[in-house]
Amino acid sequence: MTDFSELLEGLSGEERAARARLLEQLATDGFTPEELKSAVQEDRLALLPVERMLGARYTAREIEQRVGLPARVMLRVRRLGGLPEAGPDDRVFGDEDIEAAKSARLFLEAGMSEEAISEITRVLGEGMARFAATVAATFAEQFLEAGDTEEQVGERFAALAEHLTPAVAPVLIASFTAHLRETVRRAMIRGTEREAGQLGDFDEAVCFADLVGFTRLGGELEVGELGTVAGKLADLAGQVTEPPVRLIKTIGDAAMFVSPDPAPLVGTALSLVEAVEEADLPSLRAGLAYGQAHLQGGDWFGHSVNVASRVTGVARPGSVLCTEEVRDLAPDEYEWSFAGRHRLKGIADRVPLYRARRLSGGAGGEAGSQTAGQPDGPRRTTKPPGDRPRRRASR
Repeated sequence: MTDFSELLEGLSGEERAARARLLEQLATDGFTPEELKSAVQEDRLALLPVERMLGARYTAREIEQRVGLPARVMLRVRRLGGLPEAGPDDRVFGDEDIEAAKSARLFLEAGMSEEAISEITRVLGEGMARFAATVAATFAEQFLEAGDTEEQVGERFAALAEHLTPAVAPVLIASFTAHLRETVRRAMIRGTEREAGQLGDFDEAVCFADLVGFTRLGGELEVGELGTVAGKLADLAGQVTEPPVRLIKTIGDAAMFVSPDPAPLVGTALSLVEAVEEADLPSLRAGLAYGQAHLQGGDWFGHSVNVASRVTGVARPGSVLCTEEVRDLAPDEYEWSFAGRHRLKGIADRVPLYRARRLSGGAGGEAGSQTAGQPDGPRRTTKPPGDRPRRRASR
């Protein structure tokens, strides 16, 4: 029997006995004394049974021999997926990785480049890291019981992981298939793109919305409460999004949307401002711009994206501020008021901006909430001197 007395120091009674039993079991399962000592020092001994159940038993070199996918590709995919650096003889891969290697080899044989696979892997890794962290935290919140010993936590969590982890795969596949189906349904490949053999940029309306004073709240609220505020914003952003508007991402106090048609996007921004107000969250502000944008790695880049972000930064709490291009593409759906010309970072000339509100009745719905101290009126569109109406751009 291994002497674990050093790892039992400071414990007594059932807590000491439970750790001793857990250490014996883990040693029997193949964990080395060094691994056990490190786990005790890092206070994660109770999670080793889950690690054992999830199993990492193959090296990249062994997978290369089994599947034929070069070890360097496996290691690169792992690294781009956001996982720690590993060597070709480190046992960091499980049974699922063998199936993943088969899929990667299939993609390569079909003509997909390693760079394309790397980009997909990077985006997947970002999403999976967040998903895995959320699942782990949810498990702990739901199944951790007061007074648990390390042995009880290890046994319970390992059993839950063994029972529930396989059930996650159908959820992931169903979600991926549904999103892919919607993406294909919205997609359009133009003649010029067919001729060139690659996709071009898109004309898109882009919207950023963020909570005003969220940074200040960080010094006033507990961390958990701050996360709840961010979670509520993400939930509300999902609720108000309807095609053709797409919610691209939420990060803490901010959300990003895009749409090929500006009018629905303005409506989404107004709805989110209203929903945030009803939820008694800090005030929201939103900024919209329209123009060419480039889609890469599931995110959007380009001048219109940068402008929308800058416009959000000058918007007042509770307002939806838009560039002239957005206003001109939705002239009759909303009430517009000129909000002045503003200097935006990276743009030489002052940019004319317009505040959007719901129509005061009729097809546009009820008027949106107004912010104290801001000039509001029943007018449709107020233009700065010298402006002339533009025709709606064809699409």
